[in-house]
Amino acid sequence: MPQKHQVFISYHADDQEWKDRFVLKGKNVFIDKSVDTGDIDDTNLKVDTIRQRIRDKFIRDATVTIVLIGPGTWQRKHVDWEIGSSLRQSKYNSRCGVLGILLPNHPDYDNPIIQDRLIPPRLADNRKGDDPYVVIYRWPKHRAEARLREWIHRAFVRRKGNPPNNKRDQFKRNRTTDPLRGWQ
Repeated sequence: MPQKHQVFISYHADDQEWKDRFVLKGKNVFIDKSVDTGDIDDTNLKVDTIRQRIRDKFIRDATVTIVLIGPGTWQRKHVDWEIGSSLRQSKYNSRCGVLGILLPNHPDYDNPIIQDRLIPPRLADNRKGDDPYVVIYRWPKHRAEARLREWIHRAFVRRKGNPPNNKRDQFKRNRTTDPLRGWQ
């Protein structure tokens, strides 16, 4: 039996149903290290404290981060922050392999080309070149378990290759820009 990687799943709350379906699809493939509702009592906590707890308790244990990409994921500050934390190598946290999965509700799901302006910018920064740090796939309709296992393992291996681009400033707030005009 192939190794089960520990996976942190980053997603927009509007895509909770897709996240739940994804975890079910992957139950024999990976160990879910994601944050679930109620895992952190965020009453009276500062945003930085919540982020630190997510990084130190959930992302720290993961070897791969999967970003589920729906139509509004590119706008979300927490998704941007989770991707940035996953790409960062630090004294206490190892860098994660990162991959994206386009959800069927994404505007580019059936298009041959995935537009950078409709995915999280930090993912777009890392999917360029012959040996990209991030690869984006489409939600698997067939052979999901085998495909997920392969995709996750490839991301795990890529984390030891070329270092990722994590130079972009973190989002300070959610983006509301029209995606036709871009996020720059």
